[in-house]
Amino acid sequence: MDTGPKLRRQMNPRYRANWFSILTFGWTLETFKFGYSRDIKDSDLYAPLPEHRSHDLGNSVEKAWEREVEIARTREKNAKPSLWLVIFKVFGSEFMLYGLILAAMEFLIRLQQPLFLGLLLRYYSPIQDANIGNLTMSSTYLSRLFNYYEIDSSVTWGEAVFFAFGIVFCSTLNVMVQHPIMMSIMHLGMKIRVGMCSLIYRKALKVSLQVISENSAGLVVNLMANDVNRFDSGPIFAHYLWIGPLETLLMTVYLYREMGLPAIYGSLVLIVAIPFQIFLGCQTAYYRKATAVTSDERVNLMKEIIIGIEVIKMYTWEKPFQRIIDIVRRHEIHYIKMTSYIRGVIMSFIMFISRFAIFFTVLLYVTFVGQITVENVFFLTSYYNITKQTMCLYFPQAIGQIAEMNVAVQRIRDYLISEECQIQPRITSEDKSQKESTRKRVRVDVKEKKPQLHSSVSQSDAGTSQTKTRDKNKETFKQIAVQFDEAGTKWINSDKKGDVENLNLTIYSETMAIVVGSVGSGKSTLLHLILKELPCTTGSVEVNGIVSYASQNPWLFVGSVRQNILFGQPYKKARYVEVCKVCALERDISLFPHGDKTVVGERGLSLSGGQRARINLARAVYKEADIYLLDDPLSAVDTHVAKHIFEECIKRFLSNKTVLLVTHQLQFIKSMDQVIIMDKGKIIAEGGFEGLSDRELKILEFIQENAKETHEDESAPALQGSSIQPSTISLHGRHYSVLIDTSLIDQKPESESQTIGRVKGSVYRDYFLSGASCPCVAIVCVMFFLAQFCASACDYWISRWSAVEDRLTGDATMDIAIWDEQRLVRNDFVIIFAVITTATIVVALIRAFLFFSLCMKSSIRLHDNMFESISRSPMNFFHSNPSGRVLNRFSKDMGAIDELLPQAMIDCFQIMLNLVGVITVILLIDIALLIPILSALIIFYILRVIYIRTTGAVKRLEGITRSPVFSHVNATVLGLATVRSFDAEFLLAQEFDRHQDLHSGAWYLFISCSRAFGYFLDVICLMFIICVTFSCLMKTEFEGSSIGLAITQCISLTGIFQWGMRQSAEMENQMTSVERVLEYTKLPREAALKSEPNKKPPPDWPSQGRIDFEDLSLKYSPDGNLVLHNLQFSILPKEKVGIVGRTGAGKSSIIAALFRLAYLEGAIIIDGIDITNIGLHDLREKISIIPQEPVLFSGTMRKNLDPFDEYSDEVLINALKSVELQGEGESVGVLYKDVSEGGSNFSVGERQLVCLARAIVHNDRILVLDEATANVDAQTDSLIQNTIREHFKECTVLTIAHRLNTVIDSNKILVLDAGRLVEFDHPHILLQNKRGQFRKMVQETGPSMSNLLHKLASQNYKKSKI
Repeated sequence: MDTGPKLRRQMNPRYRANWFSILTFGWTLETFKFGYSRDIKDSDLYAPLPEHRSHDLGNSVEKAWEREVEIARTREKNAKPSLWLVIFKVFGSEFMLYGLILAAMEFLIRLQQPLFLGLLLRYYSPIQDANIGNLTMSSTYLSRLFNYYEIDSSVTWGEAVFFAFGIVFCSTLNVMVQHPIMMSIMHLGMKIRVGMCSLIYRKALKVSLQVISENSAGLVVNLMANDVNRFDSGPIFAHYLWIGPLETLLMTVYLYREMGLPAIYGSLVLIVAIPFQIFLGCQTAYYRKATAVTSDERVNLMKEIIIGIEVIKMYTWEKPFQRIIDIVRRHEIHYIKMTSYIRGVIMSFIMFISRFAIFFTVLLYVTFVGQITVENVFFLTSYYNITKQTMCLYFPQAIGQIAEMNVAVQRIRDYLISEECQIQPRITSEDKSQKESTRKRVRVDVKEKKPQLHSSVSQSDAGTSQTKTRDKNKETFKQIAVQFDEAGTKWINSDKKGDVENLNLTIYSETMAIVVGSVGSGKSTLLHLILKELPCTTGSVEVNGIVSYASQNPWLFVGSVRQNILFGQPYKKARYVEVCKVCALERDISLFPHGDKTVVGERGLSLSGGQRARINLARAVYKEADIYLLDDPLSAVDTHVAKHIFEECIKRFLSNKTVLLVTHQLQFIKSMDQVIIMDKGKIIAEGGFEGLSDRELKILEFIQENAKETHEDESAPALQGSSIQPSTISLHGRHYSVLIDTSLIDQKPESESQTIGRVKGSVYRDYFLSGASCPCVAIVCVMFFLAQFCASACDYWISRWSAVEDRLTGDATMDIAIWDEQRLVRNDFVIIFAVITTATIVVALIRAFLFFSLCMKSSIRLHDNMFESISRSPMNFFHSNPSGRVLNRFSKDMGAIDELLPQAMIDCFQIMLNLVGVITVILLIDIALLIPILSALIIFYILRVIYIRTTGAVKRLEGITRSPVFSHVNATVLGLATVRSFDAEFLLAQEFDRHQDLHSGAWYLFISCSRAFGYFLDVICLMFIICVTFSCLMKTEFEGSSIGLAITQCISLTGIFQWGMRQSAEMENQMTSVERVLEYTKLPREAALKSEPNKKPPPDWPSQGRIDFEDLSLKYSPDGNLVLHNLQFSILPKEKVGIVGRTGAGKSSIIAALFRLAYLEGAIIIDGIDITNIGLHDLREKISIIPQEPVLFSGTMRKNLDPFDEYSDEVLINALKSVELQGEGESVGVLYKDVSEGGSNFSVGERQLVCLARAIVHNDRILVLDEATANVDAQTDSLIQNTIREHFKECTVLTIAHRLNTVIDSNKILVLDAGRLVEFDHPHILLQNKRGQFRKMVQETGPSMSNLLHKLASQNYKKSKI
């Protein structure tokens, strides 16, 4: 669906890297070097690795899922297929291999490190001197490890050096193994996510329209925006769910042998915490599920708001929608806040649980066993530091992430098992001829089945009629193309009554059939039954042949005009040119700046309604098919264009095809072979035109009395601000050859801007201060410092206490002297240690709660500010930014700010302060270590600068490359019926895979750089451990307690520190989401909503409804071209003014001017007040509008009529009665009828009637109708016109004319051409001007209609003069 050739990307250097480069992350150095020198751009991204290509992963997961579905069907009745099993079957073996390697590293390497440390500290023990003489040289170094618990033996200097090497070796191996394994697990998580996304999208291509009606389209976007992200984080620590508890048991065995029973009690503290952590993890899952539901709801609401923003602005509904969003947002934030508090408690465990376990063990040991040694304390500390990492960091994260991933898996599973559209295998052109003989052949007497057409056929039909007569002389065999047998269906499964019922209909091949009926009678539903989009709840539908379909609401995607017409079909020049010609597109294409390579915006917003309809029709006609289903393609085009399309396209180009035309343009009914009339979901009549006329059905009588004609609407507002704005020269200079001109350059769609450089400090300031004042932020900072001070004090105090205990000899006199020297006794050490430990626990928890509260307040305020800014943005912002881009801010970016950013921040702040604590403790022991510390810090800083510069740009690219994925999914769901009717599922799936591969390239680059950065930091930490360990070994004057403290503190940095530094970078990367949201809080704004007190209009303004345009010009963007030029005219109170003009004349721009939706020059005076001087709401709430494209919002009918709750039920019910939307026997219940997303459970005509009811409720002095009767039948059109005449007779009414007969009785007609006023007077007077433009337009409607319009204008003129 995208334009232009695909960019060939460089191969990822990881693909050709050798094993050493992979293990040491050497292949990433090129990226870091490149990223430091300049910002990485889209074109710099590498091609995806073969192993994570979206297409291949999607295929693997889809096959496994299909097998699982088959297996589930063979189980008990209500068994659901397991998505977990599917994931395990596809990725399980690789995942388990990584787990075994991780376990080997933890059990065989990390658990041995404390033994080396204990033996090294024994070298400094006071018993060393006493036992030095008993040494025998026969024992080997390694055997000392196995005889560790023989505490009588002393350690030589050579052995001490060996044990120091052992400490370093364990740390080295840990670093060398852990990072490549973690990288592989992250890559695996990414592959699961890519496979799941591909599976979800493929399901979205198959899902039933009923499911979409019940579960809105936003569900798919949310599954891809939020739920699948759990696969990126879920598997990382998953193995620690079993490694952690096993490691704790092994550690308990080691400690028991060293310290006896107290060690078991100490371990029990850790073991007791496990169920508590599991409980917290399950609570996290519960709140995560609730968050997902409320997030779905909020994103759906935002999608509706963004799509219907123009209507919301014109109705001044920004505030009620803000209230609705606020309510949903408050619920969402409540669940997120609870999740964050739980995470805060879990994160605080890192600070206090191991320290509390040490305190508890030491207290029991000195109370019941005896004096404790330095070796005991640091052997204990070293083990608890290991379990602190596995049980307090990795284990709870694993529980939370697996629980959240389980929620995501269940939600995805529920979507995957939702009902699919039962589309038959399509008959391809190759096997069509083979299947011809096996198809059902029916011998038909054509004369009986199709009565002779009415005698008054138009002249242009003569040739066609003669041809048919010749065909009828031959006895022919006609195949059944479509057959309904008691068929019925409904859009919403829970509805008791079907939308169409008991349909019996046969349509033969090569038949021109027309379907007519009132609004909501089931015409479009009939077509959806043929397409198999809706399942038959009763009866059956048989379709023979390839089907092509043009939807009622034109569906266009972001791509060139040519791509929209071809839609994956091969380009055949002759057919393409012919189709464009018969669909009346040649002139339009010649006016586009890039011809047919001009890019149309999302949903075709940059084209006029008529252009959208004709491109939509051209796509259907270009496809070579047997049956063409055309759903009201003529309603949005001029009369002469409609006539051209009917004669040239439907009657001539599709003459030998089966055509089923749904239309309200009933002047064509006589030319059709078969007429089908529907009412209230049933076929009430069917046959040839003459046969139906004889039955004198009310609907046809009404049609014959109310002949109609149409005029095409002009360009949508987006045109003026878009790239499809033709220059004056091009209007005359271009030729149709533009259609096939290969020299034209493909136009590129406008891309999203990418911020460059690092995140500024002002972004952090704005983030924190948006949630609280400076003193509150300062208090949170103080609590962070206080928590770290308490934690470091704990470590220092146990070291000091153990040093004193180590010096005790057992001699009472000597021991008393030692205690006197400290001025403290053992109980004092215990009490102080208890106080510090308790303070650590309390302060850590308070700090977590305060911090997360601050983050939530900031998140709430940022969302509110962004929503307010978006709702106040001018319309040209929405024309230049696709909805996917805006939705990305509200889904992905807000999700990051709500959940990921606070987590990264608390990790970063906590671990950075931990580093400060470690450095302080080490410097207190040996100031000489300042040199390696400073060297390490400088290297850390340099690495971080390089890393942030590289990954900051990559992270922004990741956000930008994700937007097209969402836009593509949105577009697909909106045009699902069209996509499936063109068999374009494979084409769109390929396109989705391309978008996802581009995103995968950015994501893989990000996780590779992130893990490489962690690896390089751990290597520096390793160097630091070597410096500290061997510098301590060189100095024998140090006490064992000081050396033990220094080494354990350094070792604790490994892993934790690189995680903290990466989290600091992650925090900065997540701050790009804050930056992107802040960018949307500072968008250009419309004028003030409320007037200044001295300029506020009177409450009863406008009391008369006079409108004066004074030298008014309009443009849609500040630097755009003028669309309206110096308009000067006046509309008197209560006048009914029709606005007419050809495509692009500027008719809808008059509305934009009245509602101030664009940039005005000059003035519009309403009842003596210049509208440019008053507030937008003061203006807009006084003008009622019935828009061209009716917009309904999900909720109840009442909320759609009166979101402010200003009117009583009675007023609203009366309004619905006036437009005949209240059925017999319905009372207040009709107000609380559910409205699906976008009003999809109402027909287009019914939606238009709801908009009319809104206008009746408001009862403003000025009413604007923007081609309001374009998509309705004659009867509904008459209802709308009569209602307007009855309810708005005292109002000034401006009608943008689609059908001249609807405005011929106006007081005046305003004729526009190219944005300039051409004529303005009573229609009768304008018709007297033989060279006038209005007269020309009337003549184009045909002789009979022209005469009727002249007559009506004359009668109306005479009435006005009486």
